[in-house]
Amino acid sequence: MQIPLHRVLLAAACAVLIAAIAPGAAHAQAFPSQPITLVVPWPAGGGSDTAMRLTADAVTKRMGVPVVVVNKPGAGGTVGIKEAMSAKPDGYTLAMIATGAVFAQYNNPNANALDEMQPIVFFGDDPSAITINPRLGFKNVADLVAYAKANPGKLKNGNDQPGGSSHVAAAMFERGLGIRLTKVPYAGFAPTVQALLSGEIDMASVALPDVVEHHAGGKLRILGVASDKRHFKAPDVPTFREQGFPIISGLWRVIAAPKGLPPERLKVLEAKFMETLSDKEFQEKARAAGFLVTPMGAADAKKRWEEDDRAMYPVFMEAGLVKTRQKK
Repeated sequence: MQIPLHRVLLAAACAVLIAAIAPGAAHAQAFPSQPITLVVPWPAGGGSDTAMRLTADAVTKRMGVPVVVVNKPGAGGTVGIKEAMSAKPDGYTLAMIATGAVFAQYNNPNANALDEMQPIVFFGDDPSAITINPRLGFKNVADLVAYAKANPGKLKNGNDQPGGSSHVAAAMFERGLGIRLTKVPYAGFAPTVQALLSGEIDMASVALPDVVEHHAGGKLRILGVASDKRHFKAPDVPTFREQGFPIISGLWRVIAAPKGLPPERLKVLEAKFMETLSDKEFQEKARAAGFLVTPMGAADAKKRWEEDDRAMYPVFMEAGLVKTRQKK
């Protein structure tokens, strides 16, 4: 039986059309299909940079495309976050968000509000610490407090820019210890630690992993850890609570995308990052570098930063630190 010519031509046309459409459809569904940029809004060499480079290297193997860390420091993390959150919400530009973003939204008119960002995964917490240059001779937090009260403003504390987590920690230490410090801003934890090592400043309020190796080597001295228990990398250092000062302060890290990320892409990113952060080998590498990784998915990450937002806002208001938008 001979098939009519018009049917042959119609079938051929349909085949050509399907062949033309199919690759495009497959390409549209394939995610990710190109490198992903992970913006770290702090200089290279600090704890956040180290944590995210460990993560990027490990998640690349699962993602199937390179995950590339790009450092964009400035204004207490605001510059890098702003650039990342201004990108197209297609999943190819992400950023590391730290605790300081909770504060920045109320103090920096250029900062993104938390509700302008889509959390993907929670990395973990690092406790803040008071670390001194050993030349000061203080043996514990009480020694520092006694000196600071007798010499208001004389101690120079290294911290990041207003809105950064170590700047907030310094303000909380002042409030909780009843002292006044001269806060000296740096572009991130790495330059702060270098300034402390050189004696340019007296003390610093950065997260513990950034100073623990120098503490172990005797180049710096951690006086107290602002957490509910001692840190596994510095078991010799008592908490503030153990020393009679019930202060809890720290830094968490969340990987986030611009608001508007398609749900199906969020699902892919969340799954790949959760697999990576939960991996035993990765956790061992992170622990060796001083990080305790406690991964949580997008919903729990959002819940965590919203809880901190509610808890910290009254402190900011009381301290007169709310300069721009107010919490609704």
